[in-house]
Amino acid sequence: MDNSTVEAVNRLTARWAQRWSARSADAAEGTVFTAAGLWPLLALLADGADGPARTELAEALGIPADSAAEAARELLTALDGVRGLRAAAGLWARRDLPLEPAWAARLPAGTRSVLTGDEDTDRKALDAWAAERTDGLIEQMPVEVGPHVELVVASALALHLTWEQPFSERPVQPSHGPWGGRSLRGLTVSHAFPERIRVAGGPSGPVTLLRIPGGPDAPGARGADVHLLLGEPGAAPGDVLTTGIAEVTGALASSTARELPDGGAGPGLSLRTVESTSPEPVARIGTVAFDIRAEHDLLEHAEAFGLASAASAAAAPGHFPGISPVPLAVGSARQSAVARFHAEGFEAAAVTAVGMFRGAARPRSYRVRQAEFEVDRPFGFLAVDRESGLVLFAGWVTDPATLIR
Repeated sequence: MDNSTVEAVNRLTARWAQRWSARSADAAEGTVFTAAGLWPLLALLADGADGPARTELAEALGIPADSAAEAARELLTALDGVRGLRAAAGLWARRDLPLEPAWAARLPAGTRSVLTGDEDTDRKALDAWAAERTDGLIEQMPVEVGPHVELVVASALALHLTWEQPFSERPVQPSHGPWGGRSLRGLTVSHAFPERIRVAGGPSGPVTLLRIPGGPDAPGARGADVHLLLGEPGAAPGDVLTTGIAEVTGALASSTARELPDGGAGPGLSLRTVESTSPEPVARIGTVAFDIRAEHDLLEHAEAFGLASAASAAAAPGHFPGISPVPLAVGSARQSAVARFHAEGFEAAAVTAVGMFRGAARPRSYRVRQAEFEVDRPFGFLAVDRESGLVLFAGWVTDPATLIR
């Protein structure tokens, strides 16, 4: 995976985390999102954009627009090579919408399909694509359809990891904090690898990070890990997530459990020296299962994603002359995402879709509502490609799974 692309996607992930955190200052709800699913779509749009839209998209991408299409193709190919991860892109255009041959030739292979203009027919086709590409985790394409839609571009990511060492389930009931008194689906495991636990300093104080590896890599495939991130009580979620992103990508130094002194070494982390029959230090991990779904309207923060000018209704002669001679504007840009963390593994999926319309006002949109490390309050998580450091999914957990009686 190209290092400059990885760095650009991770920067977009960090910006997204801070934007979400600022908007959800009380962190009343958890979230999950993937900039790795959005970035290739922005790159394909930038390749065909002109004027302010091209400039803004290139700034959001962090690379020149001239190289964006090739970078998008390379990224999607590389993502599909990560063990347990499926990546796909799709494009649907009206039969009567002419596409510029040079732009169409730079699309990833096998992406082109047709929009009929019939809302029911197109909805079924788009939803079927989303469900098939995410193994049923996302059942609907997050885009409006109908005769006003000229073009839809979409991406799908689906990650399935099986833990190298499974957790055991146990009931837990925190005695204090936002989860105090709740009966939760706790997970516990012991590892002889305390270097998987690190502590890094961030803008809201120290953050404890736990790396949970997936199973052994298959021959010729790269693996992915999940990192749990716990900050101090009251720490801003965006600060915790961006600290985690910086640490897992090597931009921020951290100390491992081997290097830290006995006592309270970080949020949720205590260390002590004990007698043992084995020379290997042991890390005892306690956390909670979670199942999160989130919907993101990217046009609510259009400037952060380079879409402010592209979504302007004043599209003549068009923001995207490199895509089509027909004046086009971005009418919708949304992402649906899900993440599940359980005793046996982790799975996450997202579908990101951009709907494009002729230069006119957008249709209405809708808002859809021993080392001992104990996670007993809201925390962050990252799913990261082990080889490149690309953050595949990021999220924040406020409402863990409860026991079913």
